[in-house]
Amino acid sequence: MDTPGQAPMAAPLLLWVVLLRWASGGGFTRAGRTWQHCTDLRPLDVLSEAVPPGALARGMRVLQVQGLRGLQLSASRPRALAFPASRLFIHCDRFPEEFSIIVTLRALRRPAKVSAGTAGHGSARRGPAGASPCPSAEERVHLHADGGGEPRRAGGDALRPRQAALHVLEPGARRRMAEPRHLPQRVPLRQPLAHARPGGVRTVLLLDGGLQRAQGCGGGDPISSLAVGEESQLLPGQQEEEERRVHETDMKVTLGARPRCSKQEKAQFWFNASRRGLYLCNGSTWLSMLEVQPRLDYVEEHQKLVTNSETMGVEVFSIPRLGLFAATANRLTPPGSAIYRWTDGKFVHYQNIPTHQAQSWKYFTIGKKIFLAVANFEQNERGQEFSVIFKWSRRKAKFLAYQRISTHSARDWEAFVIQGEAFLAVVNHREGNNHNIDSVIYRWNPRTGLFETNQTIPTSGAYDWEFFTIGPYSFLAVANTFNGTSTRIYSHIYIWLRGSFQLFQSILTFGAADWEVFHIGDRVFLAVANSHSYDSGMPAPSNFYAINSSIYELNVTAQMFVKFQDLLTYSALDWEFFSVGDDSFLVVANSFDGFTFSVNSIIYRWQGYEGFVAAHQLPTVGCRDWEAFHTAEGSFLLYSSAREPLSKVLRLKTT
Repeated sequence: MDTPGQAPMAAPLLLWVVLLRWASGGGFTRAGRTWQHCTDLRPLDVLSEAVPPGALARGMRVLQVQGLRGLQLSASRPRALAFPASRLFIHCDRFPEEFSIIVTLRALRRPAKVSAGTAGHGSARRGPAGASPCPSAEERVHLHADGGGEPRRAGGDALRPRQAALHVLEPGARRRMAEPRHLPQRVPLRQPLAHARPGGVRTVLLLDGGLQRAQGCGGGDPISSLAVGEESQLLPGQQEEEERRVHETDMKVTLGARPRCSKQEKAQFWFNASRRGLYLCNGSTWLSMLEVQPRLDYVEEHQKLVTNSETMGVEVFSIPRLGLFAATANRLTPPGSAIYRWTDGKFVHYQNIPTHQAQSWKYFTIGKKIFLAVANFEQNERGQEFSVIFKWSRRKAKFLAYQRISTHSARDWEAFVIQGEAFLAVVNHREGNNHNIDSVIYRWNPRTGLFETNQTIPTSGAYDWEFFTIGPYSFLAVANTFNGTSTRIYSHIYIWLRGSFQLFQSILTFGAADWEVFHIGDRVFLAVANSHSYDSGMPAPSNFYAINSSIYELNVTAQMFVKFQDLLTYSALDWEFFSVGDDSFLVVANSFDGFTFSVNSIIYRWQGYEGFVAAHQLPTVGCRDWEAFHTAEGSFLLYSSAREPLSKVLRLKTT
């Protein structure tokens, strides 16, 4: 490396070598011949090798710039630096087929030019009309490569003060050496690989305020632009032309709001500071190349949501073009339940809906139709038990009653689609004092526009349905709570076969109130919330409500769910799975510990081999249901209280 010109320049430089294309036998192979193995490769401080302590010549100084050590070279005294080849390739006396050299240069004061090249010819370039003057050849810093004769210098781009350039030299990346060549005793910095073909040179200019395209100089041979990671495929007729070119990519990186991505911005980058992500424009959209995933730091109260009465369940959903809504299932008949709309970062009351001790809501769509079904637990004013399906009216911008369905102390609705057909399943909890009754699955009839009975399934004091799919198979799990004498009963998982649900597996549960299915990677889990342990024929436990809830994992070989983990819960009524960045979480609704309804609910973090580990304790009162949701303002949890007319929105604070 030399520095023609009159002005000194600081050039911090770091160089290391990477060997590519290892053969399976541990050496390099070519034409049936095994080359000698090079081992113990590691980053090498070339400056220390090229300029050992106490050996600085005139015009050379060692500088430390923001933790980066480099050399300041006097432009009036050009120098050629070299280092022992034995330090680069240990136990190896021949060049490998391919290796890379990475060089970092930085200008501290006045503008300078940086270029990187291998064994190829540079070309003089003139600036475009109206462009700022380009530094002359005498004001540039160059990396040279010898081809056995006179050193040849590659052209480059202007490097302004406080800029940095990163150059990746790949001497053998375009054409491998026909034969191995012996290493010289010393490897000059201006001769990375004698007689090698030109390789790819990738340049990144880091400027204040973001990365911008460097001003090109000259109008001679154009510089070939390579996309990141692109391999140049040369035709035979192009090889001589390729010898005379230096390949490089100017990478423009924009900061701030999302910029335009069109053909003009293709191969340019955008750094999203708020999400700490790097994105590449492919000519039409921004593709994520590197994104720092957020991590859950802590949870804070965001909103106290005053409700019509105690809330047994909550459903969060989005209506196209209108945004986010939440429906609360409230216990008291007058004034019934309510719908809230997310406005300016808070839930604001939107609509009241008459209900009768509502237990839960279910939002679903069929085509362009939008529905909301409520599970009513009590009879209406006429002594009739109906749960109601409401349909969204675009003209009135509200939900209107659409279909009434006879139910028996309904606890939950579940909507799903199988093979293009829409279904709706209701959980019937009891009829009078009889808990062993049928729950019903309804099928949508597109001709009548109504739900019609399709199948009945025997249940015992059931609380919840959970539908899920695994590959081509559809499943429906029911949480059985009480059979009239005991909560220690089996809950069942059904599989869809030949047009109906058939028993797949039975799992012993204890007052099961909820199933939650979730995926982590390619693993499938099913969590049950056990509410209490009671059996009239057995001695009473010390605490009915302090009981393990369990997580099961699908064992594909055994074709069944097997217990994965037990977690101590206190009358658990709901599980909710959510993710923050790459992390997975489960939050449980603990409702009663046997003494008080003021019980902490817990967020568990997925820890891989350790399973789920308690990460956050959340003070709750009679917690009945959890919902996780995301908005432009961030990520949130909403919990409903079955003991007071106050639900809360909690914000997930991330780092």
